[in-house]
Amino acid sequence: MTRITIAKGDGIGPEIMDATLAVLKAAGAALEYDEIEVGEKVYLSGNTSGIAASSWDIIRRNKVFLKAPITTPQGGGYKSLNVTTRKFLGLYSNVRPCLSLSPYVATKHPQMDVVIIRENEEDLYAGIEHQQTDEVIQCLKLISRPGCEKIVRYAFEYARAFGRKKVTCFTKDNIMKQTDGLFHKVFDEIAVEYPEIENEHWIIDIGAAKLADTPEAFDVIVTLNLYGDVLSDVAAQIAGSVGMAGSANIGESCAMFEAIHGSAPRRAGQDVANPSGLLQGAIMMLQHLGQNAIAEKIQNAWLKTIEDGIHTYDIFKEGVSAQKVGTQAFAEAIIARLGQKPSVLKAVEYRDGAPMNLPSYKRPAPQVKTLHGVDLFVHWAGTSADTLAESIQKLNDGGLQLSMITNRGIKVWPEGFAETFCTDHWRCRFKMKDGSELSKAHIIGLLQQAEAHGIDVVKTENLYHFDGTPAYSLGQGQ
Repeated sequence: MTRITIAKGDGIGPEIMDATLAVLKAAGAALEYDEIEVGEKVYLSGNTSGIAASSWDIIRRNKVFLKAPITTPQGGGYKSLNVTTRKFLGLYSNVRPCLSLSPYVATKHPQMDVVIIRENEEDLYAGIEHQQTDEVIQCLKLISRPGCEKIVRYAFEYARAFGRKKVTCFTKDNIMKQTDGLFHKVFDEIAVEYPEIENEHWIIDIGAAKLADTPEAFDVIVTLNLYGDVLSDVAAQIAGSVGMAGSANIGESCAMFEAIHGSAPRRAGQDVANPSGLLQGAIMMLQHLGQNAIAEKIQNAWLKTIEDGIHTYDIFKEGVSAQKVGTQAFAEAIIARLGQKPSVLKAVEYRDGAPMNLPSYKRPAPQVKTLHGVDLFVHWAGTSADTLAESIQKLNDGGLQLSMITNRGIKVWPEGFAETFCTDHWRCRFKMKDGSELSKAHIIGLLQQAEAHGIDVVKTENLYHFDGTPAYSLGQGQ
């Protein structure tokens, strides 16, 4: 028996968790449960994280967490428990299969069978935001090499383990050449280690359009956090219903499984909710635990139930569905079909194979890092870049000189356009006149001069070369 942690959550959570546990028990899953309380009640007790410290101890001890949806109260500084759990436990990989159930669940894409694997810890979801001026707030997009390596390797290992033929990388590295560029570079490096698996790269905008129009062209998609969050909901919806999709969050030592939908408080307590999303998460959990035979039995019984037209209200359709049932009755219908297989929908076969090869990240030898400039971000309410440049150039001593001013990334000095709209947030780039390296002392001196001249510097960013290659973006139009 394997002991796992469960949380029934809020809204429809308790109903769909009870239905899911009933199916697991009837199928013979070798599981024992420790139940914890998370979500709205914990938040409103004054705990802004939505979970007690003692509950963390239980989750970390059991390593596997099956969680129903929760409600995060609006306002009040409450943090998303999903995001917190993923980061605290190092759950770097979010796995969301999106499978068409046509003709029993309405979809325009009857051949769709896509798995979206999303990096789960980094990107803009680091949540590092600052208001710097009256008009501008920044959010830092953080992408690391270990984060890229772990998620890309997981995608290829997943494809190999589940007999998938192709892995597609989605980025926007034509614009974000440093951050998304690193993700694409790592994808290309790792792809060569899997010659039997086809690989390709798409820019996220046209890739998303292709996914929405022709999802059968894709197999496994690996992408960054924000893109994956959006795309996986789009993919689940065009496959048939967001309400029927499950999600796995996998780390090196712990894992969390859930439905991708929310707590739907308006449907709570009515015995109408579809438990399929959480059940799909539980099936992924059984596979993670090596209970493949039980997972296969449940999945085929679920497919048979869908095929027989036993449907909850959200997918019920006259002329297609045979019977509209509630949450409990839907679970009972699945239980009644345990051991059966669908005849129209494709039955699944989960076989034990070689475990995924997911080595721990090994830090490479450090690169030679040299300092070649500094960006001063200035809060200034004027509108003329030329006027600002006159003031900023007064700081030029010690060999440093102003080389560029941008506003929202667009070069506005020298040779800017009068038509360019400017906010009160200006990036002023300084480099040595002779192109040589500078020291931190130069930057400190520059800041001291700015303070003396009444220039409001809200942030600095050092401009480095790594192994002789500039590691910072140019201004747009530069």
